[in-house]
Amino acid sequence: MTPIIYYNGEFIPENQALLPVHDGGWLHGAGLFETMRAENSRIFRVESHVERLLQSAEKLLRPVSRSELPSRVDFLDLLERNELKVARVRMTVSIGSVHSPTPTADQPPPLTVCVTTAPLSPPNQSLYENGVQVCISSYKVSPQDPLAGHKTTAYLGRLLGLRQAQQCKCFEALWFNTNNMLAEGCITNVFIIKDGQLKTPPLDTPVLGGIARNVVLDIAKNLDLNPIQTALNINDLLDADELFLTNAIIQVLPVIRVEQHDIAEGRVGKITGKFLKAFRAQTKKECTQE
Repeated sequence: MTPIIYYNGEFIPENQALLPVHDGGWLHGAGLFETMRAENSRIFRVESHVERLLQSAEKLLRPVSRSELPSRVDFLDLLERNELKVARVRMTVSIGSVHSPTPTADQPPPLTVCVTTAPLSPPNQSLYENGVQVCISSYKVSPQDPLAGHKTTAYLGRLLGLRQAQQCKCFEALWFNTNNMLAEGCITNVFIIKDGQLKTPPLDTPVLGGIARNVVLDIAKNLDLNPIQTALNINDLLDADELFLTNAIIQVLPVIRVEQHDIAEGRVGKITGKFLKAFRAQTKKECTQE
């Protein structure tokens, strides 16, 4: 069966989608995307993903109204058409044709909007039970980078970072900023637990305001862990009692080693396990509500 996609307001077979050669996303990486998790034919926090994209679009592309994007019903319809209950859902939005009127014109060019689905393929359960190893990326996040903190289709730098991780046989590569403060992973947000307190880099590090990151911060309050967003250096990272990564697909993934340095003696921490259990429960709860 050929996958069905949502493309500019229509549901069409994936192999019939045609992208104009003058599309700004294709030519300049002038686009944004969201990767979402669906369970029970419901997308977890879909409106939070949409709102983040709208905020980034206003800063980087042009103001975008909610009506220009797929509705909640469109997302559900797409899952049904592809006969998927548990899925990875990606929405990609580009600025559209660069030969159209400029974004400051009375009639801005129409966006290119595409949503695709695929069977969900999270990390193997053994990685949650045994933890993963990460490395330190040689690349840096710059506070002066206008794209920092946004989920853009200009993604080559992050892919190069993942290549570094793969070469080191690691799951992820962690980025620091140009002031040598911990930022984030290539595709994840980073959390440490020290002396019973949850810590993560603040948004102005800069880091992406992850949807899963927000879920974890809420869970921490329920666990009485007093979460704080604060600058973290390499010593804070290596001295952590526990360390874990988050994104919408992996949810909460424990880290037991940073290069050759063991975290928590190389074992998955108990508090990290509580976060994973609570995150999965929250996802199940929200994805079974009508």
